[in-house]
Amino acid sequence: MYAIFKREFLSYFRTPVGYVAAAIFTFISGFVFYSLFSTGFVSISNEIITLCSLFIVIVPIITMGMFAEDRKRGTEVLYYSTPVDLFSVVLGKFLAALALFLVMFINVFIHMIVVSACGGKIGIGAWGSVLVFFFMAALFISIGLFASVITDNQLISAIVSFVFIMVIQLISVIGTYLGTFVSTLFSYMGLSADKRNGARQAVQNAIGWFDPFAKTSDFRDGIFSVSALVFCISFAIFFLYLSFRILEKKRWSQK
Repeated sequence: MYAIFKREFLSYFRTPVGYVAAAIFTFISGFVFYSLFSTGFVSISNEIITLCSLFIVIVPIITMGMFAEDRKRGTEVLYYSTPVDLFSVVLGKFLAALALFLVMFINVFIHMIVVSACGGKIGIGAWGSVLVFFFMAALFISIGLFASVITDNQLISAIVSFVFIMVIQLISVIGTYLGTFVSTLFSYMGLSADKRNGARQAVQNAIGWFDPFAKTSDFRDGIFSVSALVFCISFAIFFLYLSFRILEKKRWSQK
């Protein structure tokens, strides 16, 4: 696994992918920090939460070539024709992408040092936001990796992961619209207002349960929830396992 991790991590800096992702992240984080710093009130938590919205752009960039590039170079067949543990391949690529996020996040750590040097306080909420950032990164990277496994085209992989992440970021809005739709539908069926409101709330709660942003929103206030972190890591493992199973199926189809 270490060999896969090392090769994949270094490949980000042998191609423009790592530099493009780092440039986007550094520019946005620097702009947000400067905007906050110029007002005289800097909230590292707000900066990090804002940076979470960049997953929709950065994750597709760094994951779209994970397996598509191997197919292009013809090295993918090595995974299938040798007795290599395919889950180690998946995990190595996943950890390489997560390590790239850690490298990019050094920029935020510098901001935290600047705030401390200027007499500011880095509270528990800021560290909670850091924790959320990496658990969310793990979740979205696993989705991007899954998208790269199910298609042979890097562009399609990027589009699939982009759509997945966009749906997750808008899931609370989707839940609100679907809840309103169900309530309106029930009104045409002649149901009472209490039943309509109950159905609307039930739909919103059911869909909202899948919203990782809502589950981790209290972390910025220093309120930690183990269940929220378990949710993120569980779904990350789920998508990694799906990727492994797809690769395993492809391996046997090569026989």
